[in-house]
Amino acid sequence: MGTYFNHDPLLDCLLYVAKQSDIQCTPTSLVTGLPLVDGKLTPELTLRSCERLGRSARVVERALDRIPAEVLPCLLLLDNNQAVVLLPQNVEQQSLEVFTPGSEIQRLPKSELEKSYSGYAIFLSKQENQSSDTDRADGALSSTKNQTWFWSTLSLSWRIYRDVVVASLFINLFALAMPLFVMNVYDRVVPNSALATLWVLALGVILVAVFDFILRSLRVYFIELAGKKSDILLSSHIFGKLTGAQLSELPQSSGVYSNQLREFESVRSFITSAVIITVVDLPFCLLFLVVIAYIAGSLVWVPIILAPILLLYAWWTQRRLAKMVDQSLQAAANKNTALIEALAGMETLKCLGAEGRMQRRWETAVGALASWGLKSRVLSNRAANVASSCSQLASVAVVVCGVYAISEKQLSMGALVAAVLLVGRCLSPLAHLSNLLVQYQFAKSAFASISTIVHKVPERPSWRKFIQRDQLTGTIEFKQVSFFYPEEKVPALRDINLRIAAGEKVAFIGKLGSGKSTLQRLIAGLYQPSSGSVLLDGIDIAQIDPADIRHNLGMVPQDSYLFVGSIRENIAYHSTWIEDSAIERAAELAGVKLFTDPHPLGLERPVGERGAALSGGQRQAVCLARALVKPAPILLFDEPTSAMDSSSERLVVNNLTKFASDKTLLLTSHRSSLLSLVDRVVVLDDGRVVADGPRDFVIDSLKKGQLRAQ
Repeated sequence: MGTYFNHDPLLDCLLYVAKQSDIQCTPTSLVTGLPLVDGKLTPELTLRSCERLGRSARVVERALDRIPAEVLPCLLLLDNNQAVVLLPQNVEQQSLEVFTPGSEIQRLPKSELEKSYSGYAIFLSKQENQSSDTDRADGALSSTKNQTWFWSTLSLSWRIYRDVVVASLFINLFALAMPLFVMNVYDRVVPNSALATLWVLALGVILVAVFDFILRSLRVYFIELAGKKSDILLSSHIFGKLTGAQLSELPQSSGVYSNQLREFESVRSFITSAVIITVVDLPFCLLFLVVIAYIAGSLVWVPIILAPILLLYAWWTQRRLAKMVDQSLQAAANKNTALIEALAGMETLKCLGAEGRMQRRWETAVGALASWGLKSRVLSNRAANVASSCSQLASVAVVVCGVYAISEKQLSMGALVAAVLLVGRCLSPLAHLSNLLVQYQFAKSAFASISTIVHKVPERPSWRKFIQRDQLTGTIEFKQVSFFYPEEKVPALRDINLRIAAGEKVAFIGKLGSGKSTLQRLIAGLYQPSSGSVLLDGIDIAQIDPADIRHNLGMVPQDSYLFVGSIRENIAYHSTWIEDSAIERAAELAGVKLFTDPHPLGLERPVGERGAALSGGQRQAVCLARALVKPAPILLFDEPTSAMDSSSERLVVNNLTKFASDKTLLLTSHRSSLLSLVDRVVVLDDGRVVADGPRDFVIDSLKKGQLRAQ
């Protein structure tokens, strides 16, 4: 099975480090689920792969002779995307001992190693806690306590947010410049015609305005930069959680999931943009109140009285919005579901003449969304209008009270104008906070939806220590296995007891819903039995890493699902490092060459969305080639030729007879032509085994009516 993996220097180095540290792992377990580049690990992906070894890792720029002995062994990144493991030793020696992928440990002259050394190394260390940057970005994000998966990612940008706070400090201090400038002009410059003073003050304010513009621009840039970083990490993590969840945890509706992922953007922008600026600006409201009290005395009571009124109204509004927001999100999910189903089943809709029914469903969902959206927007806009009115009312109140104070010689004209400007600046963060309290309901509901994805039970939890099996022989055993699908009360399998030896060829037949496909799903580890156990090579399947299980399987599911791309890309979809000769061979075995050779694009022919550009039989052939392209010892075929014509099916059967001679083959089929591939037949009925024996004997018994099967 090792030949299945293309030469990957970083992966080979990690495998060596794991072996030296007595850590059980396989190549598959280290790379499954990672977005490999050209089928290989990159330095960034290596950090994430190290988490699976229980190691924290970081890329550092370090001269070769400055690498401390305490961090050895470490990975050295060389030119041309190569890497070696620098073993524990004194790095000041003239020759260094390294592990080079593809060869044994060797001692290289230090000068020779320095020529190819890129200057960057990957330091590894045992994970003492979950606080490292890499861990929080990938591993600890899976924590389900107190939403640390979200906040720990934001904390990775704490240095950027620190700069935002510093910029906000100066921006708010600069906000005092204009009111003080106006006050001095009215009170000192105008009465004394001090034009020289005017220009000095004006130049100072202009200089402040320039710096204010620069700092505001930098603040926006920093916030967007931090948001981009968090967005990439969180989006990657959420999608990884989605694809890594157990099938039993996934909802029936894809529209619900797509809407939840869409709502993530609103949460991210709410937290990283609006909240950050408002929270940073809020403390400076106290500074503005102090300045107002100093220059305008009792006028400070105007913003002090209006601020609680503004916040109380916002709090009351967001309480009323709670139900509306939940209903809006549900309506949006229904709308997405209708759209996805309509696009995916457009041909069926037209054949049934059911466009009107789908149109009605769409309009109902859109109407509900518009209705709840209208109600929530009215409340939101009302809160914004109240905030605006409070600001205007505050200005009017300050002017009125200020006029009385001026008439009593308690306030100057300049101080009044400055107070008006400062009151507006003081209430601005409070108005933003008011709007945030309203938006909070939207973000809260969206966050709760996203959290349901993050908190799904994963197939490969980080705390679980699986048995690593890079290569299985193919022995399969069911012991008293029963299974219920999620939310189903009737079992799909009942007390199944079977043993299939390595290399044995077995067919499962039975009527619709008898449990044939379910057996294969349990073998693939897609579901866990409700009771009993499934064994592979004598080991309970729950103990084996799911990645290793599927690495040893060539599976053709009942639904021939293809992804957007070419036929070649779909055949090698699970790996980008498969050689062209293996793809060509698999295409020939599965009968794909029958329809690609005459086509001008050959294997580069696009399949369309969900394989819509191909016929049903052609899609099955591509799926079959996808299962045959890797050297898997176990083949699971679920109706692999049900949509093929008889000549294509004969070709496939003839090719599989030789190809599967040394493999364990399990297939389900209602077509007798495929039974020539097997020497044993198991008959299922209502989730139970009703017959199990040699092929010819079971088939003869069925023909004589002694057994029930379709």
